[in-house]
Amino acid sequence: MPAPSSCTLTLKTIPNAPRDEIVGWLGAALKVKVRAPALDGRANDALLAFLSGKLGVPRRALTLLHGDKSRQKVVRIAGLSVTEARARLNGA
Repeated sequence: MPAPSSCTLTLKTIPNAPRDEIVGWLGAALKVKVRAPALDGRANDALLAFLSGKLGVPRRALTLLHGDKSRQKVVRIAGLSVTEARARLNGA
């Protein structure tokens, strides 16, 4: 059996939201709101924890590649193809 693949996901994030939620796709980027403030990396941690739950992968499978201090982020997802990730995020 082949080794699990990995993919990257472009995100547009909104910190300090009333609740954690996936808003939808903006072209190739996924818009995600998180409750945590953009302070000391708390929003990034909350974002990765939220995504790991939605994707059904362990938190350690997600790595923030770009955008540590930006609303535009790129996350690497180990163990999923881009098709699988999009399907899980779309609720399929």
